[in-house]
Amino acid sequence: MNLLGNRLILERCPHCSVSHPNLTIQNQLRSADSEGVFARVWAFYCCQGCGGVVTAWALGPNEPIQELFPRLQSVDDDIPERASHFLSQAIESLHAPSGAIMLCGSAIDAMLKIKGYKSGSLYSRIDQAATDNLITSGMAQWAHQIRLDANDERHADENAPLPNEEDAKRCISFATALGEFLFVLPARVTRGLKESETKNTAPKGK
Repeated sequence: MNLLGNRLILERCPHCSVSHPNLTIQNQLRSADSEGVFARVWAFYCCQGCGGVVTAWALGPNEPIQELFPRLQSVDDDIPERASHFLSQAIESLHAPSGAIMLCGSAIDAMLKIKGYKSGSLYSRIDQAATDNLITSGMAQWAHQIRLDANDERHADENAPLPNEEDAKRCISFATALGEFLFVLPARVTRGLKESETKNTAPKGK
């Protein structure tokens, strides 16, 4: 159990995704609501690698942490296994932008193949998915506006600028949004309809 102490123990830094970051406390303060009832102790931790700050609160010092900000990014369970595998690794590789971008390309590639788009380049398949109304034209345009062509990284293209963490974050953001659009939202709608049907067909009490 993670306690509000001098060090914050996390598997990954929420900012740079480095494994087992060195997060040390920088400051601490107390707060309460307007009635003075809901009291909390806040601590601010700094990653010694990237300098990102993580905020945590508990009911008191050395008490169990209740929430962290920002939260660790995770992949929704409704995204299929192969795509989820690549996207999870991309998130964990944020501190290595080239690798993260290639993994994003693999995640998007897997998502489109699951939907039946298996021929051509990644970009051409995104365009075809938009033409077929599987995704919106805006999503296709978004894909083209960010660094998504992992071939630049795989082939070490001398003319391609070296990517940074912001490039990797944009790729992860698109891959996550695509997964939510193609798999997460439809799964939630399906579950919602089933729950509504179950509720409507349940015997009504007298």
